[in-house]
Amino acid sequence: MPLTSDHAPGLILGYTDREVRLADQVVRTSALITPQAVVDWPVRSVAELDVLKLAPLLATGADVVLLATGARQEFPPPGVLAAAAAAGVGIEVMDVGAACRTYNVLVAEDRAVALALVLPAAP
Repeated sequence: MPLTSDHAPGLILGYTDREVRLADQVVRTSALITPQAVVDWPVRSVAELDVLKLAPLLATGADVVLLATGARQEFPPPGVLAAAAAAGVGIEVMDVGAACRTYNVLVAEDRAVALALVLPAAP
C-alpha cells in the first residue's frame, strides 16, 4: 500500500506484512527505523523480546516507539514494556500497517519516534 508520493527523507513509502519500503531501501528483516537510520535488529518474533534485545531500541533516543508486530497486533512479555516505561520510553504495539502510518505522522510532526519492526524470517 503506497502511503505518500513525497520522497521526504525518513518517511515510509509503502509496506506489506513482510517488508517496509523507504525512499532508498526495502527492509525485509526485523529492524529499528528512525528518520536518521535503519539498523538491523536480531528479533525474529515478539515472543523472544527481552530486556537485552530492548537495549538498542532504547538507545535510539526516541520518546515513542512503535512496535510493529506483523499482520496482527501481538504484545511482548510484560517485563519488556515495564523496562521501557522505567527508561521513560513509551511502546505502542500495532500491526505493521498501523505502525507505518503512525510513524509517518509522527515523523512529519518532527517527533522523536522509532519504528521497531518485527518481521518473520523469509520462508
